[in-house]
Amino acid sequence: MPRTPTDTPEPTTAPATSTLGAATESGAGPTTGAGPTTATASETGAGREAVVATVARPAAAAGAPASAPPSGANPVASGGRSRLRALDGLRLVAALMVAAYHYGGRDGEVTRAWGSSPRHQFPTLHSYFAYGCLGVQIFFVISGFVICMSGWGRPLRSFFASRASRLLPAYWVAVVLVTAVFALPVVAYRTVSPSDALVNLTMLQQPLGADRVLGVCWTLWCEIRFYALFALCIVLPGANRRRVIMFCACWTLASAIAQGARTPLLDIVLMPEYTPYFVGGIGLYLVHRDRRDAYAWGIVAVSWLIGQHYAVQRLWHAPDAHGFSYRGATGIVLVVTLGFAAVAVIALGLLHWADWRWLTVAGALTYPFYLVHEHLGWVVIEALHRRLGIPSYGTFLLTVLAMLTLARLMNRYVEEWLTPKLRTALSRPGAR
Repeated sequence: MPRTPTDTPEPTTAPATSTLGAATESGAGPTTGAGPTTATASETGAGREAVVATVARPAAAAGAPASAPPSGANPVASGGRSRLRALDGLRLVAALMVAAYHYGGRDGEVTRAWGSSPRHQFPTLHSYFAYGCLGVQIFFVISGFVICMSGWGRPLRSFFASRASRLLPAYWVAVVLVTAVFALPVVAYRTVSPSDALVNLTMLQQPLGADRVLGVCWTLWCEIRFYALFALCIVLPGANRRRVIMFCACWTLASAIAQGARTPLLDIVLMPEYTPYFVGGIGLYLVHRDRRDAYAWGIVAVSWLIGQHYAVQRLWHAPDAHGFSYRGATGIVLVVTLGFAAVAVIALGLLHWADWRWLTVAGALTYPFYLVHEHLGWVVIEALHRRLGIPSYGTFLLTVLAMLTLARLMNRYVEEWLTPKLRTALSRPGAR
């Protein structure tokens, strides 16, 4: 298995997807000028669960009336119950973008599956598929939004249990499944060593230098570091608006310093090139709580400005007759902007009408789909295209459908069964 990441270029100091899942979680915290908010969310990383924001207005203490929400407060965040199903749909769109990139927007191992470069298989669409790698950045924005929602008012033990139970079950199964399939004699792709496969079960293979079973796992390493920073700085002391704003400001400034200092340790801890997406998502959750919060909008604006810079810096290259893709700076900025804008529209409640139940199912499939689609997709592409002779576009669609079907099976028989059991076990107080 190649060590290089398969979605976007990887930092030289430490590889860095995702945000995906299936069940719901809850946490409580005060809204700006309103009663406590309970945020129930199914997230990733890359995260991908149904997201619910509910508000429970407590009874007035000692006869004092509950404070009214500010005039700019989002009705979704300050009263009633609304399921953010549109966010689930956006997760699936981001996952499909990444799949399009892996199947038709790059060279590499997938070339062996097709029998030739995807640019010959998709002479028109390959240049658009090349932008699909930016689905990772959109995942990180969604992750910032949902993790802030999920962690607001939640104890540290509960936060840890929710994250571990969300990420690990499907991940463990994906690692075992891909390792087993690649070990089959009829499969032409090299599997990792048994020792490295076991290390992959910890999610720490990146910093430990082990070969990766899943190419997309570098994004999970980013998610883990984000969760750790958020847990230590926000969840442990307790979330409130001032603390979250200070966290966003300090992380952004520290990441800029780290980028200038080029110190490997700081790069690993602060991951400066991905900071603006996580921070931007957090800012958008503050907007969700109060759309007139100038500080929140400032956080979003600064994050977008820095985020588009990093995306262009990492993903643009000059036109080359021998190169595969020509991602232009304008196209990169446009995709990043649309990602921020899509989450902003959802945060403002403008898509509350998109309340279709199938979006919840789509959100539940996103994480397992994201985990298995790349490497198992190579096997399916080779079987359908080279052995059965199915045309490129038909193979592409059938491969996506096959991976979605596998994701549904993983969600139904792994996540829905093991996630609540693991969460309960991790949430149980230990003996003193």
